[in-house]
Amino acid sequence: MFQEILWMLRYWKRQLSPRQNIKRWQNEIVNWNKFWKSYGQYQKLASEKESILLQNLYPCLDDDSVETYIEPIYFYQDCWAFEKIVQQHPSKHIDIGSHHKYVALLSKVLPVTMVDIRPLSLPLKNLNFKEGSILNLPFEDNSIESLSSLCVVEHIGLGRYGDSLDPSGSEKAMLEIQRVLKSGGYCYFSVPILGNINTVFFNAHRSFSENYIENCFSLCKVIDKMYIYGNSFQKNREDENFGIGLYQFQKL
Repeated sequence: MFQEILWMLRYWKRQLSPRQNIKRWQNEIVNWNKFWKSYGQYQKLASEKESILLQNLYPCLDDDSVETYIEPIYFYQDCWAFEKIVQQHPSKHIDIGSHHKYVALLSKVLPVTMVDIRPLSLPLKNLNFKEGSILNLPFEDNSIESLSSLCVVEHIGLGRYGDSLDPSGSEKAMLEIQRVLKSGGYCYFSVPILGNINTVFFNAHRSFSENYIENCFSLCKVIDKMYIYGNSFQKNREDENFGIGLYQFQKL
């Protein structure tokens, strides 16, 4: 228990770094100054009827940026999988736990069933939802022609999303995906990759070596690979850097 307490103290020390706080406060002061200056200028331009009441202020302080920020992982992997699936144009598609926006858009192109342990909070026409676990998928053996699971397997068994703790959760999930995939069927899959060893970053996610992932998918062959490193979407793997591996598998 002592080691855990010591780790927590070091963690909070990093979170409360004076240098980081000073920079954050400086940015806050600059942003608030810009807001009040803009507000004053608007009030001068507005007629009495157009004038803004203080009770209606809704400060958005971080949106005045030189470019539109895009989170690269979901941006690239969702576009990659979407394009691949549309090109194959299966009669229907199964997704397991991927980002809801990707699944929603895909459901406008073809019938999609999404499986997750947590129900979606909003319904959508053409998007069928099945509550279930990637460790026990509600499908028969060799029954799915098209399936995706993007940045999901690395979380299984860590308890982050309310699932049960299981050190072998990722491996069991990959076996279950292959169980339901039919011969000749396609799986669109992504996970964090780093170097030649597997690492658990509890309770956020795991990272894997590429060889390990390919060995786990022993019932499949690799059709395509892509990688995300920082803001780069590329064909080449960088063993020394943390990235996301994107794999199109076909079951043998």
